[in-house]
Amino acid sequence: MGCELGKLATSATSQPQGAGSGRESPPPPPATDPRLPLTARQKYLLTASWKAIAKAMEPTGVYMFVKLFEENAELLNLFTKFKDLKTKEEQSTSMELADHAQKVMSTLDEGIQGLDDMDIFLTFLHQVGATHTKIPGFNREYFWKIESPFLAAMQMTLHDRYTENVENIYKLTIKFIIQTLIDGFDEAKDLRVSVQSTSSKEKDRC
Repeated sequence: MGCELGKLATSATSQPQGAGSGRESPPPPPATDPRLPLTARQKYLLTASWKAIAKAMEPTGVYMFVKLFEENAELLNLFTKFKDLKTKEEQSTSMELADHAQKVMSTLDEGIQGLDDMDIFLTFLHQVGATHTKIPGFNREYFWKIESPFLAAMQMTLHDRYTENVENIYKLTIKFIIQTLIDGFDEAKDLRVSVQSTSSKEKDRC
């Protein structure tokens, strides 16, 4: 990206506007929010490639969860509706798992669609992260377990479009999403502890 912008800048300074083709050079894409770890070009490629994912949300999500449980079988116990699905075949054909996969993919879709407004993006994912404090036995580190299955699912759906460049963009994106979920989880947990502490002190005074 830096090289491309460098060439564009060099070309613009070495030739008068409209020279050669008779048309002005296209303006560079607008800068992204500094909180987003993607360049404008990377953000464009992400949203463009995500259109293919959005058309195959359920199969992509199911594949992601099957990979998740293949790599982390112990996490099945967190899902009461399909914790007894021990084989890939059972998981792949489960309506309950498909429904959950669809919901998770919809969350990711809403997050990626909201990249144009980082305030909305961060608030939304903080809220999603916070809801995980209500899951018995859920550890904040579990969020990271989805990273590898997510990338595998993207590759499965995008096929030849999953180039090295696109893979790098998805790696940056999923790390950012996971960290934002964890931030929301931590904030909600700290708030809960604070409220419990305050409530306990008030009881002691009584």
